Amino acid sequence: MPGVTKEFALTKLEEIARKAGGGDITLDHAGESRQIRKEGSAMASSLGLAIALIYLVLAAQFRSFRDPLIVLLGSVPLAISGALVFSFLDFTTINIYSQVGLVTLVGLIAKNGILIVEFANVLQERGLDKLTAIRQASATRLRPVLMTSFATVFGHLPLVFVTGPGAAARNSIGTVLVAGMTIGTIFTLFVIPVMYLLIAAKHKHTPEQAEETTGATGPTPLPA
Repeated sequence: MPGVTKEFALTKLEEIARKAGGGDITLDHAGESRQIRKEGSAMASSLGLAIALIYLVLAAQFRSFRDPLIVLLGSVPLAISGALVFSFLDFTTINIYSQVGLVTLVGLIAKNGILIVEFANVLQERGLDKLTAIRQASATRLRPVLMTSFATVFGHLPLVFVTGPGAAARNSIGTVLVAGMTIGTIFTLFVIPVMYLLIAAKHKHTPEQAEETTGATGPTPLPA
């Protein structure tokens, strides 16, 4: 019926079957019902695995166990919260397709934090203090962060308004990605610098790093 999700209807059918069959009844599923029960409960484990993999990759990239926390705590929870707002407002439901969108969102929104944190670390290694480094990194990386976010939002916006057969699945993925990237990016630009000042590791300027960033003709220009 309109307004009733398949998961809700399936839960009601299971309750009725258990009441009718008693405590010894065994339930089995087929088709889409089997898919809902088998994959629908994998949301938490899928998100957890995605976040764990991102943390390990970032720990190797930053050579620090603290810096990845800035990206994960400063952007991922905000993006997921923004994406789930529309689910609680009944614009979409938490289904298999929206779960795919959430896992994709984790990787996309983490990229914004990586752009800022990585450049701030480079500036620290070149002799700047932590506050100055994060200020310059946030200002310099603002354009690429916005370009990434705008490309994701406008690229998936047609999925939000699509109609016809299979539109519900595409609406779910589009709503999650558009809402999550929009809200997540806005808050990330303000939260990431604060998190960096609180928990970022200090990357000291060393002679080896000076030789890497300085050539025979003088200092290497900072990346854009």
